[in-house]
Amino acid sequence: MRILVLTKRQYTGKDLLAERYGRIFEIPAALSRRGHDVRGIALSYRNRGQEDFAWPDLPGMRWRSVDACPQGVLRYARVLDDWTEDWRPDVIWASSDMPHAVLAERWARTRQVPLVLDLYDNYESFGLSKFPGLKAAFRRACRRAQALTVVSHALNGYISSSYALSCPVTVLQNGVRLDLFQPRDKRASRVAIGLPVEARVIGTVGAISSRRGIEMMFEAFMEMADSDPELWLVHAGPVDAAIAKRYRHPRIRDLGVQPADQVPQILASLDVAIICNRDSDFGRYCFPLKLHEILAMKIPFVAAAVGDVVEVMSPYQQLLFAPGDVTQLKSRIAMQLRDPLVPGLKAPGWDDCADSLEKVLKDAM
Repeated sequence: MRILVLTKRQYTGKDLLAERYGRIFEIPAALSRRGHDVRGIALSYRNRGQEDFAWPDLPGMRWRSVDACPQGVLRYARVLDDWTEDWRPDVIWASSDMPHAVLAERWARTRQVPLVLDLYDNYESFGLSKFPGLKAAFRRACRRAQALTVVSHALNGYISSSYALSCPVTVLQNGVRLDLFQPRDKRASRVAIGLPVEARVIGTVGAISSRRGIEMMFEAFMEMADSDPELWLVHAGPVDAAIAKRYRHPRIRDLGVQPADQVPQILASLDVAIICNRDSDFGRYCFPLKLHEILAMKIPFVAAAVGDVVEVMSPYQQLLFAPGDVTQLKSRIAMQLRDPLVPGLKAPGWDDCADSLEKVLKDAM
């Protein structure tokens, strides 16, 4: 298949192309390794100029980055025409936000190319949804697509009941790099990042944001640390300014934003990993990639009982805590520190995700 991928370049605080990051890079890369011819266009919401990307280990995949401003969105159809002038795609996979869905659907319809839209979050929870007319145009694009892929069963249920869809919807959860996220030595990991080897360490890696209810983790630590002088809290990722200012303690270690290949080392240093989320229009329908990363590394953890996490963790309900319930979170952390339990659940790799998407794309043609 000749597969055209359409997306934004920066998402979840990462650069899709420079960092070869995440779902929208890894799944097309896996498809290219299977012999499919993959081209991508990434709209950059930061001005970088036009850039073309190719990788020696991925000879079947090429990407072009173009700036969204000042005229990138207005010239989007022309950019796609230029990129596909001598290469007509068999199918399009478009992701990342509402504008991409709308732009992709218009281009695909006028060029008569089958379209599969990907929802890796509930895009209606994004700030762009407040732009007049965009939500209606997005829902219309979803109805006109040949198929949809969505990140969670909860999101599937929501859009299936709200969007009046006639096309098939496939749940395509996030995978992990199984070559990177695998069990590691805890002691060596702590030495490498400068943590006390004999301490009890809890923490997380990812967006340290109020949107995810991360204050719970800090509140639980502050209360537990008073009676446990060996307890440390470690976190890495972009931090909300208000959170950084509010929560200060000599045994809180902020490792900042780290490259993706350093994340496993940080996770491996933890006695208990913590996955926070809020029961919100965002948290209810997302699927935390961190859950699969932690499962692949076989690290004890606790997680907020929100969305698909409840279903995935149904055999291990004792590891879940109610969003907003700091007392229950403290109890779950204490239990895992005292008697660690690692769920016997398998984390999917990106190749597993590519299996599913390959079938969806073929059926859409």
